[in-house]
Amino acid sequence: MSGTHGPVGHFQNTISSTSNCNLMRYAPIAARFAAVVVFVLVAAGCRSDGADSSGIKPISVAEEVLPTMMVYKSPTCGCCSKWVDHLRAAGMDVKTTDSDDMGSIKERFGVPGKLSSCHTAVVGGYIVEGHVPFEDIQRLLTERPDAVGLAVPAMPVGSPGMEVEGRPADKYNVLLFDANGNQRVYASH
Repeated sequence: MSGTHGPVGHFQNTISSTSNCNLMRYAPIAARFAAVVVFVLVAAGCRSDGADSSGIKPISVAEEVLPTMMVYKSPTCGCCSKWVDHLRAAGMDVKTTDSDDMGSIKERFGVPGKLSSCHTAVVGGYIVEGHVPFEDIQRLLTERPDAVGLAVPAMPVGSPGMEVEGRPADKYNVLLFDANGNQRVYASH
């Protein structure tokens, strides 16, 4: 007599003694009613601009809250500050620390010398070296590859923070690098 003891067993016995015809007769009506209620609630809360009735727009994947980035830079480097402005304009929360010894910071975070640039950043467990565009950082944080981070070696003209009026942008690669020194092209600009 397992399954018939206690409140659960009593409920099962009650269900089995009730006519299945009576229960099934009302199921389609209940399903249609529930669908109409859901439609009305959704339609009432939607606006043409995507915001709900309170005026709050839903957050898309691209608008998800990004982790805070810590940027280490020279206090006299203007292009580093422009790169930080680029990230903030894209919605990233950025903190900065000025240092007169960037070499020790790069060594501490494992940035290979051949990938070195003027500033080093840490975000979401990754290192970002140099003038890496926001969209590549966002992709890195979304895809979460097994790597140390991204780098744009040197300081290519036209990369974020390195725009020069009247001068065409250089072509450059964003490199993904790992702890063993392996690297590959992650994006080309």
